[in-house]
Amino acid sequence: MVGDARSVFIPDLSAYRRGMDRLAGLRLVHTHLHGESLTDDDLTDLALLRLDMVAAIEALEDGLPGAVHAGHLLPANDDELPWSVASYTTVHALTDDFLETIEALEAEFSRLRKPRRAGDTRDRAILVHVSTSPPSVAEDSMAELRELARSAGIDVVHEAIQRRPVDPRYVIGRGRLQTILIKAMQLGAEVLVFDQNLAPAQVNSLAAFTDLKILDRTQVILDIFAQRAVTREGKIQVELAQLRYLLPRLGAKQTASAFSRLTGGIGGRGPGETKLEIDRRRAQDRIAALEREVKKLGERRRLRRSARTQKSVPTVSIVGYTNAGKSTLLNHLTNSQVVAENALFATLNPVSRRLRFPEEREVIITDTVGFIRHLPEELMAAFRTTLEELDDADVLVHVLDASSPHLEDENRTVEAILTELGLDQKPRILVLNKTDMCDAEVLAGLRHQFDGVPLCALNRSTFAPLIERIEKLLWAGIAPGLTAVES
Repeated sequence: MVGDARSVFIPDLSAYRRGMDRLAGLRLVHTHLHGESLTDDDLTDLALLRLDMVAAIEALEDGLPGAVHAGHLLPANDDELPWSVASYTTVHALTDDFLETIEALEAEFSRLRKPRRAGDTRDRAILVHVSTSPPSVAEDSMAELRELARSAGIDVVHEAIQRRPVDPRYVIGRGRLQTILIKAMQLGAEVLVFDQNLAPAQVNSLAAFTDLKILDRTQVILDIFAQRAVTREGKIQVELAQLRYLLPRLGAKQTASAFSRLTGGIGGRGPGETKLEIDRRRAQDRIAALEREVKKLGERRRLRRSARTQKSVPTVSIVGYTNAGKSTLLNHLTNSQVVAENALFATLNPVSRRLRFPEEREVIITDTVGFIRHLPEELMAAFRTTLEELDDADVLVHVLDASSPHLEDENRTVEAILTELGLDQKPRILVLNKTDMCDAEVLAGLRHQFDGVPLCALNRSTFAPLIERIEKLLWAGIAPGLTAVES
């Protein structure tokens, strides 16, 4: 390849070997007119393309080669630069066996990779957070992303936080992106997970730089939902959310096969349409079909709710931050077997159970999907029929994890979402759960601050104050439109 005085154009190198624990099998050798060492662009190409080596040869006035500057990646960079650059007075001073050096480097990269346990097929990922937030806020957000990744079955091998405005093209600074990609090679990571939602243009720019899979926060949440969905309704809502998210991103490198399962009818492909246009049209048709299905499911839910209303059976809906213990509380209140795990979004679809009170009274207790910060709009839209259950609730029981170090942020998030859904005027009981993991003095302060009901969802003997509070709200005339159920 012949460039000009300013640059050399590097063509698409995707046909060359791309194993994450191997170098590309390519060397970039070019000339410098003034004997200068490797430039930032040279080192960027070395890192992002995983080249075996980059060498700059001085071009003397008589056309002969002069000094040589050569660089290669290093297997470890905890306390040093991720590459090594050496200078030689002439090309004849290069005496090392080049192939032997590269083979030794690849062997060291392989040796330093974290070994996998037998049967561990999880994707290895590096988590990335970029913002101007204070360090404590960035670390809290990263901790939540780490938990999301764990729930999605991702093996987190490294984390990177950079305090700077989000780059409109690469999200993170280009220099930091270099070191992250080298770290991915050193640790055998296949995925970069960003703690913010990426624009389609950012995904394309990152995909052009690396063959690592690029995910953002929304995609991780959607993946968790896809794994957790077991009912037909849940699967429909998850697919709808995924399609709404992917539609504007069609054409990116990673989404080319995302719609392979979408098929059209006879004559579905109009003449002259490009594959991208076909994919978009099919996606839009599928979205329309799923929206009709969700609407039907919503009508059935309304019929069931109206039947309960006619029988004058009050409804209590459990809400709260994800993994706060809502399903565990429902199980122990009603002797149920709802799936409850120490994982985010273990519950996707509303689950209703009856709870009997003294004097032959009973209520319907409903468990709902957990809330989370920056809940994707696609999920809010797809799960609107699920969240409609909250509209007809007579009382909301807001479960808060009293042991969480982010309790106040989680409380504000739930309150904001309830306000967004128009539910902020509903009668509400705040429950301080997981008291067995909370210091007594801290718990006393939280109880005073939030006027909360302390309990441990695993211990039925702590439920009496909550039962009394629900009775008071339902049958003391505070909750509107309720009458006691007669035996």
